[in-house]
Parts: sequence; C-alpha cells; structure tokens
Amino acid sequence: MWTLLFLVGAAAVSAQVSAHRFDGEKVFRVTPHNEEQVEFINSLASNFEVDFWHPDSVKQVKPELRVDFRVEAETSSEVESLLEQSRLEYEVLIDNLQTVLDSQFHSNVRTSSHNYEKYNNWDMIEAWTAEIAQQNPGLVSRSQIGSTFEGRPMYILKVGKGGSNRKAIFMDCGFHAREWISPAFCQWFMKEAVRTYGRETIMTRLLDNLDFYVLPVLNIDGYVYTWTKVSNRMWRKTRSTNAGSSCIGTDPNRNFDAGWCTVGASKKPCDDTYCGSAPESEKETKALADFIRSHISTIRAYLTIHSYSQMLLYPYSYTYNQVKNNLELNTLAKSTIKELSTLHGTKYSYGAGASTIYPAAGGSDDWAYDQGIKYSFTFELRDTGRYGFALPESQIRPTCEETLIAVKYIAEYVLEHLY
Repeated sequence: MWTLLFLVGAAAVSAQVSAHRFDGEKVFRVTPHNEEQVEFINSLASNFEVDFWHPDSVKQVKPELRVDFRVEAETSSEVESLLEQSRLEYEVLIDNLQTVLDSQFHSNVRTSSHNYEKYNNWDMIEAWTAEIAQQNPGLVSRSQIGSTFEGRPMYILKVGKGGSNRKAIFMDCGFHAREWISPAFCQWFMKEAVRTYGRETIMTRLLDNLDFYVLPVLNIDGYVYTWTKVSNRMWRKTRSTNAGSSCIGTDPNRNFDAGWCTVGASKKPCDDTYCGSAPESEKETKALADFIRSHISTIRAYLTIHSYSQMLLYPYSYTYNQVKNNLELNTLAKSTIKELSTLHGTKYSYGAGASTIYPAAGGSDDWAYDQGIKYSFTFELRDTGRYGFALPESQIRPTCEETLIAVKYIAEYVLEHLY
C-alpha cells in the first residue's frame, strides 16, 4: 500500500554518497511495531537516499527495533510528510546535521598537536603512536602489522611490563570510519596505562601480568576520508576499489570468516554493509586476522570498540545459537556495565549480538571467538542517539573514563580466569 505514496516526487536513489556538507539534513527515529510499518521503512529506503545509523541497514529493520536514519536536505521535508501520513510515530533526533557537526568540536581552531580530549586526525595519531612508544620504552612498543589499501602503515601498540610470550588482551578501535569516539578511546586507554602504571593498583597489576595489544585505528583510509573537507564525514567503509563497480569500500566488520555474508550483510558493493568479495578481502581485516592468528596461543580476550548505542555485546551475531560459555559471558557483561555506570551513571544494555540488536555475519568478535578466544566483546560507546556519530568533544573524557573502568574490569576477570 505504501508504493502509491512514493510515486509523486520520490527522490532517485544514488549508488554512492556524494561529497557534500550536511546543511539541513535530518536524522529521524522511528520504532516500527508491525510488519506493515517495517514495509513502510523499506519503501523509504527504496525511494530515497537513506543512511541508516541504527541498525546498519534496512535489511535489519524488524518490529520493535529502534531505527535511526539520516536523509538529505532536499528530501527531508518529503520524508517527514510521508512519516506523518503513515501515522508511524517519529522523532527528529537532529534537525540540522551540519550544525551538530560544527559544534562537535570545542573550537573550530584546530591545533597541530595531539590532544586526548579532542578528535585527532590520522597524522596526529600516527605521530602519537611513535611518541608514546619512544617516551615509554620499558612499557610500550610499536610495530607495523600491515598496510591499508591506500598504503598507510597499520601500527599496533603493545603495552605491558614483562617478558615475551605473556598472556594478552587484544583491543582495536576505528573499524567504522565515522565512529570517531572509538579511536579516541584507544588513545585514552594508552594514556592512562602509562600514566597510572606504578601509581594505581589495578592498572599496575594488569600490566605486570598481561600485555595489551592496542590497534588505535583499523580503518585508517576511511578515517582519513571522514576528515577530508571534500569528502564525507559520515563515511563508514574502507576505501578499496571493487571489481565491476564504481562504488568504493567494504564494511570491515562484515568481512571476517564468521558466517560470512549469510545474514545482516550485503553482497552489493554500493551498500554500507557490503561484505567484500571474500572473507578477509580487505588488507586491513587480513592484517588484523593474521596478527591474531600468529598470537593465538597468548591472546585471551578480544575487545573491539564501536559506537553508538551504549551496549556491551558478545557472540554470536551471525547466529542465534548460544556460545558454550554464554552464561559466563552474560554474567561478566552484566557485572561490567554495572561497574561502568558507577562513574557517570551511564546505562548500558548487554547480551549476545544477534538477540540483543540484530543478526549480522562477518564480525570480528564472532571470528575471534571461533578462533578460540572465549572472552570476546564489542563495546558500542555513547550515546543512544542524541548525537549519534557526531558525539561532541565535550563527551570524550566522560565516555573514555567510564569505558576504561569497564575494560579494566574485564581485564581483571580475564587475569583471574586465565585458560
């Protein structure tokens, strides 16, 4: 029945997001309560250029799942009119995205120096990885684990006070380019690790007994692209080319060999959840997977940091089947978010990915678990949609402070339950 609503004035769907500012673009929130309303949202996606913020694609929309999506300025009024006609309750989360993006920074005057309470571009982060290793030679080391599609070096930081072949926790940030708060946390974690070692009991105990491998940004090319004025701040994927298509990039968190491309992923290169031509087709995902495989005898936990939604998820996402230690992971996740909330009162939800949000195949957390890393978690950091991917710099500190509490809590648990 919704088809008729779109016959007049419907916008043509573009294969690629063009370079533009975001003046007048809106972010809407709806919650469909039945299949008819799900069908309406599918019709929107078919007739307009819709950027899904939550869930990642229209294919994952289902009754009672909150849906946040962005539409361009030229079509926002028409989309809002259609929402009103549909009688589907909706909320305008962001009335003008460019205004929110402009206010994301403390100041429009950007310095060339690295700052833990600001969003840093890749050049600053790359220089910082060298600096923090150089300034803390007994605690931090830096190594290159691969190169991106565009040839940028992928650096991993190892932090720990001990010899070789120790048990370790692997943590990565920056899978999706537009999730700027994620790399900000990996930088914050390293800062606090070196600052509090020898001064704070928990961090000292952790670093005396465990190594942390920290990958500050996985999707470097995509991250760089979101910082380029002529590009797209809302870019999500890598920047690799796709044979037979003019569309760029693959979703790195659909590119792992964990139920690859079976559910919650797209085989179309133009889609944001494109799974790639094969598992580990992306140089970035293969570099990460190769590193973990080469250290599988020592890595005991895998933490991947994303945004947004304030969730702590564990496997599986590619199937509704429960993992063998589901009860343990559930209990640990529940305790972790309780600890996280003690600082700023931030409320998280938790659970297995498929049942807590939606099924999605090819994720790094599921893959890591299937490699034998039984403590595997995905963090979805702040917020719950007020700012979404445009979280202001004023929230970097509190977000990182509370997330650090959670990461340390999981690490302590892993240290006490080494296997």
